[in-house]
Parts: sequence; structure tokens; C-alpha cells
Amino acid sequence: MADIARLTALIEPEAKALGFDLVRVKMFGGAGDLTLQVMAERPTTRQLTIDDCAALSRRISDVFDALEEAGRDPIDEAYRLEVSSPGIDRPLTRLNDFEDWKGHEARIHLTAPIENRKQLTGVLVGVTDDRIAIDVKKHAVMTIGIDQVADAKLLFTDKLLAATRPLSPEGADEFEPENDAPEGVEMTEEQD
Repeated sequence: MADIARLTALIEPEAKALGFDLVRVKMFGGAGDLTLQVMAERPTTRQLTIDDCAALSRRISDVFDALEEAGRDPIDEAYRLEVSSPGIDRPLTRLNDFEDWKGHEARIHLTAPIENRKQLTGVLVGVTDDRIAIDVKKHAVMTIGIDQVADAKLLFTDKLLAATRPLSPEGADEFEPENDAPEGVEMTEEQD
């Protein structure tokens, strides 16, 4: 698999040039189904529009194509490029993510168990002195270093949904109500 640190070093300047913060670069899948996932966001909105994703995708593709032509392809096998906003139940990859999303529920998978726990689930308390604090459900507030985090993400809750309303519904699929009436019966608006 490709070197994630090298890919990040190639992608981050392209995101910054567009005014975006890079959230995560990740490779997943196997031979014949490899995906390079790039998550970025506008610092002011914590989201990207479809046009933002397309612009970043074009910039990344241009850089990678130029490297391939020069014989220095950063990914030596076929892959799919996926550029997106982090989404509602976003990954927490940077120390400031844990501070920015304090008060919201998260699940943190640890690199090694702490107090016989490999996973911490609870409400983020924030960051103090480069230590992440989380109020672990049915336990206590625990603090860990970012180096102890293997993977972390926000959990989907009503509170999180309210805090991450989309910038615009443009591009979202339109909802068409289904007719759940028994066969032969047509529903009218008054019947709904």
C-alpha cells in the first residue's frame, strides 16, 4: 500500500491552496478495489460543497498525474479517489477536533488498553495540556494523549445533528412520499 505520510504531504498543500483544512487521508480496500479517501473541510463551516469536492479532486488528480508522467507515481496500482466532507459522525484526527467537538459523544479506540479498556465511549470534555478528556459512560472522566488514539469518531446524536446542519440542501435527493395505501385506494393530502 502507498505511504500515507507521503500522500498527505502531496495532498495537504492542494487543500490549503483552496482554503480547506485536511481532515484525513486514508487508503482502504484490496487489490482491484483500492480507494484513496480524502476528507477536508472549510475551517469556517466544517463542511465542503459538491463543487469544493470536485475542485480538490481535480487538483489532487493533476498532481498525481504529473508525478506518474515523471515516473514517480505515489500509488503504484489502480485506485479510486474519493474526496468528501467529514460528514456528521466525523472522524476525530487532530488534537483540536477533540476540543472543537467537546460536549458531543464520541467513541475512541485506543492503541493499547487503559484501565482494561480498549475503547472509550462518552462525552468529550475537551483538551488541556495536549491531553484529551472524555467522560466515559458509567465510569469516570479519563484523559489520554493523542498518541494513544488509534481511531476516533463522533457518534450520531440529535445534538450533533443540530450542530451540523448542512450549508444548503442543494444537490440532495428530493424526497417523494410513498403511497402506503392498500391496493386500489388512492391517498390524497387530506388522508396523510
